[in-house]
Amino acid sequence: MRKHWDNPRDHTMPSGVRVPASFSIGAVRIAPATVLAPMAGVTDTIFRRFIRNASLFSGTVAADAINTINLSAGVEQTISNAQSGCGLLMTEFTSADGLSRMRESKRKRYLTYYDDEHPIAAQIFGSDPTTLSEAARIIEDAGFDSVDLNLGCPAKRVVRCNGGSGLLRDLPLIARIFEQVRASVSIPFTVKFRLGWSDDHIVCVELAKLAEASGLNAVALHARTREQGYTGAARWQWIAAVKDAVRIPVIGNGDIRTPQDACAMVAETGCDAVMIGRAAPANPWIFRQIAEYTAHGSYTQPTEMDRYRMIRTYFAMLLAEEHPEAAGKMKQFASWFTHGVPGGAALRKSIYEAKTGTAVLDAVEQFFAQRAEIDVVLSGDALALADSAATIATFA
Repeated sequence: MRKHWDNPRDHTMPSGVRVPASFSIGAVRIAPATVLAPMAGVTDTIFRRFIRNASLFSGTVAADAINTINLSAGVEQTISNAQSGCGLLMTEFTSADGLSRMRESKRKRYLTYYDDEHPIAAQIFGSDPTTLSEAARIIEDAGFDSVDLNLGCPAKRVVRCNGGSGLLRDLPLIARIFEQVRASVSIPFTVKFRLGWSDDHIVCVELAKLAEASGLNAVALHARTREQGYTGAARWQWIAAVKDAVRIPVIGNGDIRTPQDACAMVAETGCDAVMIGRAAPANPWIFRQIAEYTAHGSYTQPTEMDRYRMIRTYFAMLLAEEHPEAAGKMKQFASWFTHGVPGGAALRKSIYEAKTGTAVLDAVEQFFAQRAEIDVVLSGDALALADSAATIATFA
């Protein structure tokens, strides 16, 4: 997954248009209408709960302002989810073939979630209708609120097996998959896809119609082709075209970095919800900011202390849950989490050089302790233990 954009988007902010208060995927109500995109190697249960926690309303946002939104701001109805700005969480994509073959005990590694993650959708990929159907039943039995089919991943190793966006070249096979998976589960069934394989092979409108005709409950469109990968601008006009073509909910995805971007997408496309991927690791507060923007027309920016607490909390969660690759995960996320931190390059260097998770926490403490805004220096070991207990209590 690319961490940064090379295509900043300019748009004129619409007047009175905001992200919808809610939408429904089958019988599952999502409030507000915001979705954390499934991201391989990113959206495991720790990161999902981390995002849900970062999306909670607090401090500058009064409870009554959240519970009863100013209708003059363009909000369609009162937001009933008064706790989090992130309406729907999604898992990393998981191989349907792997789920159907592995032992039940091993499946828990891929399908672990906590009660406070609801509503939550599990995403699968593959190309065999029967295998995908079996995987969908496993997901339903595991208690997920919905199952999603990945038709968007551009990775060569996935496409090589005719999975992800590779299937966009075979609509008849997709039709068989839709039919069999829909018949195998009673929970909502959705699909996330791209415009098509290339500019010469754009199939998003046809695919959305096929999904609707097959009984799927919603579609999500990342408005780039497989050949684009993550380069160039997302072409939101195709989200609008899909919205015009079907009656089921349409979730828009691509180039949402700020609350203004989210509102602009809704205004330009009429989509029912917005899905946010790469912006979430760099700015875990984006869902809360969208909710604030919906309520007030403005939103708060994280302070350096906020970013310090954010880095420390996520890293402590990894250690508290004894993640087998805690140190590696910390280094993976370092470039995202330190984005916007003055002197962040020095912090990243010390994180990359650390050998253990505890050493990474020590490096974070030492870096921020040297900055004037933090007046307390704690040892990494003591902090990790204290934060672990506090974090577990928060997410219990």
